[in-house]
Parts: sequence; C-alpha cells; structure tokens
Amino acid sequence: MEGKLFLSGQWVGVDNTYDLFNAEKNSLITRIASARESHVLAAIRNGKAGAEVAAAMPVHERMRILHGAADVVESNRHVYIDAIVSEGCKTRREATKEVNRCIQTLRLSAEEARRINGETIAFDQMPGSEGRVGYYYRFPVGLIVAITPFNDPLNLVAHKIGPAVASGNAIIVKPAPATPLSALLLAEAFAQAGLPDGVLSVLPGFPEDMGDHLITHDDVRMISFTGGLSSGKALMQKAGLKKMSMELGASSPALVLDDAELGPAVEAIVSGAFWAAGQNCLGVQRVYVHRARYGEFLNTLVDRTRSLRVGSKQSEETDVGPMISLSEAERVESWVNEALANGARLLCGGERNGAFYLPTILEKVPDNCRLAREEIFGPVVMVEPFDSLDEAIDKANGVNFGLHAGVFTQDINKAFSAIRRLEVGGVMINDSSDYRIDAMPFGGVKHSGIGREGVKFSIQEMTETKVVCFKTSGF
Repeated sequence: MEGKLFLSGQWVGVDNTYDLFNAEKNSLITRIASARESHVLAAIRNGKAGAEVAAAMPVHERMRILHGAADVVESNRHVYIDAIVSEGCKTRREATKEVNRCIQTLRLSAEEARRINGETIAFDQMPGSEGRVGYYYRFPVGLIVAITPFNDPLNLVAHKIGPAVASGNAIIVKPAPATPLSALLLAEAFAQAGLPDGVLSVLPGFPEDMGDHLITHDDVRMISFTGGLSSGKALMQKAGLKKMSMELGASSPALVLDDAELGPAVEAIVSGAFWAAGQNCLGVQRVYVHRARYGEFLNTLVDRTRSLRVGSKQSEETDVGPMISLSEAERVESWVNEALANGARLLCGGERNGAFYLPTILEKVPDNCRLAREEIFGPVVMVEPFDSLDEAIDKANGVNFGLHAGVFTQDINKAFSAIRRLEVGGVMINDSSDYRIDAMPFGGVKHSGIGREGVKFSIQEMTETKVVCFKTSGF
C-alpha cells in the first residue's frame, strides 16, 4: 500500500506522498499517498457510476460482501491491531477492542441490510381517496463522502462504509492524515470480498491539496463527518444542499448522586476519562459529585487515577499511551496551565513528557477557562461538588455540547428525572458517558452534531423515502 490510493476499487500509485510517523517513537512507519484534485474528481466521477452499480446489487450480495470483509479482518486481526497501534494513539489492548468492534460493525451492517423496510399506507383514511393503495420504501442517496477522525481509525471508518454498502450507496472515505493505514486496510478487505469497482474509494491526504470538490460537488449527495466543531461548521457552510450527518464532539458530564455506589462509579469514570489518552468524543470531561460524598469520591478517584500505568502503546500492560502527536500534548498542557493560572487546583497529573500527558484531575476550574467551555480531547477531567439534582443538571447542561452523559444513582425516580432533563443524545445510568455499542443510535444535540450513527440509524440517514400510490377502479 505504500504510496498508493484506493481509487474506485483499484490500487493506484501516485508521486505525491507524505511521511507517516509513530508519535510515540518519532519513527517513520511508511510513505502514504496524498490525493490531489485530479484523484478526487476521478473518485467522484467513478463513484457516481458506482452508486448505480451499488443500488442495483441484490441485498444478499451486499450481505455476502459485508460478511466477507468481516472475515478478512477477523483472519488478519493482528495486521489491523498493529496498524492501529503504530499509526494512532491507542494501546494494544485498546486496538484489539477496536478491531473486534469493527468486525461486529460489518456483520451488523450485513444483518441490517435485510431490514431496510417500508410500510403500506391506508390512503382511504382521507375522504375522496377510496380506491387507492400504496406504500413507501427507502432507496439509497447515491454517492456519499465520509470524513473520519484519528481516534477510532478503523471502527469509525467501518461505521461509514458498512451502512453505505448495506444500503446500496457508493462512498469515498477521506481518513485523517495521521491515521490512514486502517482505512486503507479496510478497503483491501472489501476488495478481497468482491466489492465492485467504483463503489469505494479511500483518499488519504490533506484538504488544501484536494480542493473543495469532496464537499461542494453536485454529484456528492451526502456528507458523513466525524470531527471537530469548527471544521464541521465550515464544511456545512460550503456544502450546499446535501444530506448531512455530523458528530462534532462533546464535553461529557458524569453526575454522581448521594446514593451512588462509589467504587463502580470511580472505575467507570476513570475508564471513561482516560481511555485512548482521553482522545474520545464520548470521554468524561466534567464530573459533578454530591457534596455529601465529594471528599470520599475525590480521594478514591485520585488514587485510582494514579494507579494507571502510562507507557508504550505496544505493551499489553499499558493503560494510557501517548497522545496522537506532540502538538496535541502541548495543546492540552497549555489548557491545563491556563486553568491553573486562573485558580484551578491540581489533584494529580499535570505533567507532559513528549507526546505523553499524565492522566490529570482538576477541581475549582473557573468558568472562563477553555477547559470549562470546550472539548479538551485529552486525559483531563474536572471535578466539582453540587448540593441538589437540579444544580447538577443545570451544570451538566451549561455548555454548548450535548452528546452523552452518565448518571450514577440507585434511585429510579432520580434517574428518570435526569434522563428527561439532560440535554444530550444519550444518558447512561450507572455507566460513564463513553459507553456505546455499535447497534445503538449515536449522536448529540446542540453543537455535538446532527443526525445519528449506529448501523441501523446510519442506514436511515443514508437512504431516502419514496412513496408509491396506485389509483385503481376495481376496489
């Protein structure tokens, strides 16, 4: 794959490449092909034709290809694990879990392909419409562009390609420049499974070299974007009249009520805050704890966080690896330092060593700091006491994001009160905000995005509804 694009089902060598580095070791992994405008236009041209091929593909054939791609990943899982560890920010244990989820996502896509259903409609419910019968069904949107981030470089790509193939669309994937290997490997799995040419392209590279065609071209009928808020806003302003699915991040809260079981709550929050070195759109960033339990909770949280093993991504013993790049670790460091300069109190962590940033807990973070208002996307969590559930919910809702929230309580009435009032797309009771399975609807409100992912729900986004009515004279 060195120096090659996966263009409309074919491996195409190009002269333009860039060096892909392992941030932990600052070592060269390989040279990656970098797409230019001509490659983008070719992928769109071929993808438009490929969309017709995909739409005509029988459902059983889509299912066979999806299961076949899953088989390729499963039989070569060590290759995919190695790729995620070398190019990204995940430890070997985290990468193993992601590969397993990718296999499930592809198989789930195959199963959902058989359930793209419509319904009959009783047209005679309206006076004057007697003698009419009909139904509606769902049909593919056509050519989709998927733009994916670095933090889940395999499974998030599978969450774009799997539903697209299941629903009879063509798709062009633009992976994050830092983590293209996983997407290219997944393209190879689909090629081995027999996906027709033109249905899938994977174009690594940089937006400034590609132009805006992936976003603005009229033949692109949908954009599925996972990434940052500012990039998502700019994309929407350029795209024009297209379907959009946007997952734009979060500053997820966890509410620990006075009746919570503290041990399980701490374990869930530590995992939710520091998984993948905090580079997780669902990661716990803000923790609100009832004042009656605050001291006990805080001591337990700090002790558990200090016990995490920070080290090489390659080690099975490592809990927290490096961030995706030195620059990202430096950004997190600057945000923490800003909070400390404004009066925040450091409870643990707060140190950087190259691309590593120690798991960090802060309290008393002022509201005007970036940590309190924006998504940190790093291994940093803020803790604050509250006196009433109303206060906790107001604090949780007090940012412009609303992806997931976690609530820890044994009181079913308090749980349902929080569920109703939290301004988020998902509420996890007695779990941290980062809990997710690939079959559930996934997405947020406010600045966290529009639309829903999760295989079944992505298929709904990637299809349109057509209604059919027959006027008859016989009945």
